[in-house]
Amino acid sequence: MSGGEKKKRATRSQGWEEAGSEFYQESYPGDGDMEVLWKDPKRLATLLPSKQTRAVGATIRLRTQDNRTNKSTVRRHTVNRSRRDSTVHRRTSTVGIDVGDDSMLPDLSQMRSNEETAWEEIMKLKELPIPMAKKKEEKAKIMSEEHLLLQGYEQFKWKRKKAWHQFTTRISESYQKMELWRRDLKHIEGHFGTGVVAFFRFVKWLFFLNLFTLVLVFLFVVLPTILLDDREINCDEENTCYEKYYCRINESNLALSIVQGTGRLESSLLFYGFYPNEIQSYTILNKKMYFNLPLAYILTTIVYFLVALVAIVKTGSKGFRERLIQGEGQFYQYSNLVFGGWDFCIHNEKSANIKHKAIFSELKALLEVERLKEERQGRTRQERWRIIFLRFIVNSIVLAILTLSGGAIYLVFNYSNQMLNKDNTAKILQFVYEFLPSMCIVALNITVPVIFQFLISYEHYSPLVQIRMALIRTVFLRLASLLVFYASMYAKIRCTSQFDPDDCAGCTGRTNCWETFVGQQIYKLLLTDFAIQISITFVVNFLRAFLARHIRNKFIAFIGEQTFDLPKHVLDVVYTQTLCWVGIFFAPLMSVMASLIFFVLFYVKKFACLVNCKPSGTVYRASRSTSMFMVVMLVSYPVALAPVALTMSEIPPSVSCGPFKSLTTIWTLVENTFLDTPSAVQSMVGFLTTPAFAIPVFILLILLLYYYTAVNSANRHMVTVLKNQLVLEGHDKKFLIDRLLLFIKQDHDKRSRLANHMVDGDTITNTSSLQS
Repeated sequence: MSGGEKKKRATRSQGWEEAGSEFYQESYPGDGDMEVLWKDPKRLATLLPSKQTRAVGATIRLRTQDNRTNKSTVRRHTVNRSRRDSTVHRRTSTVGIDVGDDSMLPDLSQMRSNEETAWEEIMKLKELPIPMAKKKEEKAKIMSEEHLLLQGYEQFKWKRKKAWHQFTTRISESYQKMELWRRDLKHIEGHFGTGVVAFFRFVKWLFFLNLFTLVLVFLFVVLPTILLDDREINCDEENTCYEKYYCRINESNLALSIVQGTGRLESSLLFYGFYPNEIQSYTILNKKMYFNLPLAYILTTIVYFLVALVAIVKTGSKGFRERLIQGEGQFYQYSNLVFGGWDFCIHNEKSANIKHKAIFSELKALLEVERLKEERQGRTRQERWRIIFLRFIVNSIVLAILTLSGGAIYLVFNYSNQMLNKDNTAKILQFVYEFLPSMCIVALNITVPVIFQFLISYEHYSPLVQIRMALIRTVFLRLASLLVFYASMYAKIRCTSQFDPDDCAGCTGRTNCWETFVGQQIYKLLLTDFAIQISITFVVNFLRAFLARHIRNKFIAFIGEQTFDLPKHVLDVVYTQTLCWVGIFFAPLMSVMASLIFFVLFYVKKFACLVNCKPSGTVYRASRSTSMFMVVMLVSYPVALAPVALTMSEIPPSVSCGPFKSLTTIWTLVENTFLDTPSAVQSMVGFLTTPAFAIPVFILLILLLYYYTAVNSANRHMVTVLKNQLVLEGHDKKFLIDRLLLFIKQDHDKRSRLANHMVDGDTITNTSSLQS
């Protein structure tokens, strides 16, 4: 380029047209060249745009080098001579193959040498997106060819590999036939598309995650307690703190015990306080074995939190990868939506019409975003300050609402505890006060998001930003309400005086078994939230949908018609899972409750989706939905982990109950167990914490990070090159089609001229014969 002008690098948002326009210069042959192409059709390959691009690029590089070495004339003649030689060689190659050219010889390494490679090609052929007739044709070609037979150990390995592949295929097919909720998922996918069915797959994923937690807790905590616990409780003497606590549990009605988590359930395997703190012994084949139940309790908690984190990250990475790939085509968002936005899983006419409307709504939303961008660019300074002021006011109102919500939860929790401590409170009022904090939290979770949705309309955000802001504020509301709930319970269970291990309560002002008390509060909150979801789905929303479906009235339609609001239902599920994560430590059998809740919740949400709601106007893609689910899960994960980690590390456990009584902290047990390990293990772990190990590992991690960064940069460059190559291939196809049409036109013109010439010749002959 002249004037030392530098070429700008193409950004990611630019389309492939911009990437290809820098390389593409099309040169059309003239009429004189067409005659040459008729005689030598293979010369057409030299006129392809991709060949022209490479030639231009080579000329530019050579001219740059010539300017540096001041030998442009000699180098240019050399290049021209090499081009003439290549043309002569190309012409001679049409007559016969040059034996000295190795590139023209067949590649023997790519030939099918034996039956194993033929079988592998048939397996790859099954995965190709081509018609079945074509697959059968290709398979017949492969099977008809002669192959070398394997012998000896190679044949044994191939047959074993083939048998294992057939076995895994049959297992996967059998699993798909027996897959849980397979028909339900297909039915939902056919009516609402892949974005909504991703939510139900997420509920199914949470069900299996809680099922794994249930198996883990049952095998290592519950089952050993059932088999090995041989404690005898004497309520007449009450010699120990546990006997005092256990014997003073009030036996209430069974129904109230199940609802409140008190009475018989409080003294059962459901809650923390029932589990012993002894190392249990048992005999197998006349050999005495020991089982450390307190250590198993801690390790089980650590394992299910780690497994949950790994599962979230692994599942979320798939959604982020697919979303990143889809994000590459944002320049073509309109064409992608028109030509690739249809969900072919839909097989219902009504759902198809709704899908049409959804795509139309998304197109309107994209155009609205473009309009807002233009409006934002054309705003005056006064309008900008006015919008900033409005957003400041709205965010201040949101913070005030969140603060008032947290204060209301704290005050309600303290008020209910004060009323429960009174002796003359009626039983019905005690029942109300027991559930008053839970009902307050659930009521705030239902009403406050509606206020947020109303306020966000005044902030002039784009539709996508509105959804994100509403989701962030609602997540913050729910998680902040849980944090306030934790703080309220911590204010009740913390020691206001010095910790006394001889006192059965541990310190003054605290209950005898505060872990069970915390478990009961989470148990009641979980039950209340689940009951509210069921009642709203089957009573309130069903009546709204029924009235809107059978009464033709604009007001009834306004309050009765419902769309499947995906973010709201995701928050409901994630909130339930957060409570389950926290509650399992204080109530191990809450994992059973969590599995049952998610199993029933699938059918509750299915009823809400298929009966109460119609598809939303917002098009949710599966990858975008999955990534959104996992982001919300990752945000809620620390909220669930923090109280459990604080309980293990800082708060003294109860003296009268639980597997960690008589310890200063729960983590003290892990430290004492580590000190009992062999000195070699202690030395090795101590070395892992020294700078002699940490510094080399840190340097190695930096080198690995640099290496993968370089690989990522090279891959991005290769992706850009391949995109440009695809653009050139497209230009080549267009060029060949144009040339083909031109050849056909010239052939047609030649035949027309020949036919006209023959007609003129016959006419002249007839005329001369008549004259003679």
